[in-house]
Amino acid sequence: MATPTNPLQHPQRTALHNEIHARPPEAMTAPLAISHVVMVCDAAGREASRSHVAALLRDHHLAQPDAHSTHIRMDVGPFRLRWEMHTEFVTYTFMRALEPALAGAQVFERDPVTAAQAVPQDWFAALPGQCLVSLHLWALPSAAVQGGDALVRQVLFEDSLVASSVAGGHGEVYTDFAIHADGFSRIVLLAGGMAKTAVENVETLSPRRLGRLVQRLLEIETYRMAALLGLPVARDAADVLAFAELELASLAEAIRSANRDDEPQLLDRLTRLAGQVESQYAATHSRFSASAAYFELVDKRITDINESRLAGMQTIREFMDRRLTPARSTCEWATRRQDALSQRVSRMSNLLRTRVEIEQQQSSQALLTTMNTRQGLQLQMQATVEGLSVAAITYYIVGLVSYLAKGAHAIGWPWSPESTAAVAIPLVAGGVWWSLRRLHHRMFGRQH
Repeated sequence: MATPTNPLQHPQRTALHNEIHARPPEAMTAPLAISHVVMVCDAAGREASRSHVAALLRDHHLAQPDAHSTHIRMDVGPFRLRWEMHTEFVTYTFMRALEPALAGAQVFERDPVTAAQAVPQDWFAALPGQCLVSLHLWALPSAAVQGGDALVRQVLFEDSLVASSVAGGHGEVYTDFAIHADGFSRIVLLAGGMAKTAVENVETLSPRRLGRLVQRLLEIETYRMAALLGLPVARDAADVLAFAELELASLAEAIRSANRDDEPQLLDRLTRLAGQVESQYAATHSRFSASAAYFELVDKRITDINESRLAGMQTIREFMDRRLTPARSTCEWATRRQDALSQRVSRMSNLLRTRVEIEQQQSSQALLTTMNTRQGLQLQMQATVEGLSVAAITYYIVGLVSYLAKGAHAIGWPWSPESTAAVAIPLVAGGVWWSLRRLHHRMFGRQH
């Protein structure tokens, strides 16, 4: 059969279809050491990170990444690399399989065995950007670890130890949310419980499920720190907001008791305050919005690990609710405070603008009244001028009539020039007055 011809494809179809497969979790098998690093970068730094990874792969004679790739997974020999480019940061995850003999306490004897130790140190130290997260995670089979509590207490700080059962009871997570002497925080994952035997049918974590669990744990720490980037911004904004609120209160009181001469100065102060508030809002809104999104991702990832309580231990969710909620509330409070202040400034601007407009209307009405008075005076003056005009025009026309009567008297006109002029005066004056009135009514009638 002939292959059917496909219809015209949307230019983004392939990219959108593959988005569902972006950054998939990797299959993992314990024992495993993982080092996770998050570098905050601008656009140039993110491009530099791609070149930095390309240099590492080139040194190991491996295929180069695509120029537009945002996710790379590669086996580099001593370790496995996972590189991901995000909107604000770049993540590097290094994975190193451990020998079964090191699955227990031997991993933490003297210096703990980490995946970062297998990475070329010069290349690792030159990662582009600024480090936001550096984390060591060890995934160990719980069957090979004797005295799990005692073991992790040697690796983690007991005062801030947090632990929970995860993945429906198939794993245990221990962490202290602390930065240790090497600059890394630490998580210990005891995975799988007991293996299946002929007597017991206890399920273990499959490699894919373990990979998803590890990825969720790494994302909790990554998104937690990314969300907290909004906290110093919120604290800095508090000082600006406090000053703006005091200035707005002072302006409100000044507007209430101000006279007309004070309004230009008040309007200038209010305009400057509005500009300051909107400028800060524009500078911080994206950061607060991003923090809110990251906080939601932290909640979602904690839900995904399906944790339950270990006897006598605080769970990750309880720790986050108690320690992370104040920071989240501070960011949300700063956002609400900015919105409220912006609305108050807008209302105050509208109030002052309305007051100025009313005064302008009153001034316009007074001006119109003055103009009407002046127009009445002009009409009166015009009427006076019209009377004088009638007299002047009558005088000149009667003069012409007098000259005409003199000539006519010489050829037989019966009246003398003086009598003719005397009779013509009222007739000429009446005709001139009637003509001017007719012209006046015609002009004003058109305007009306």
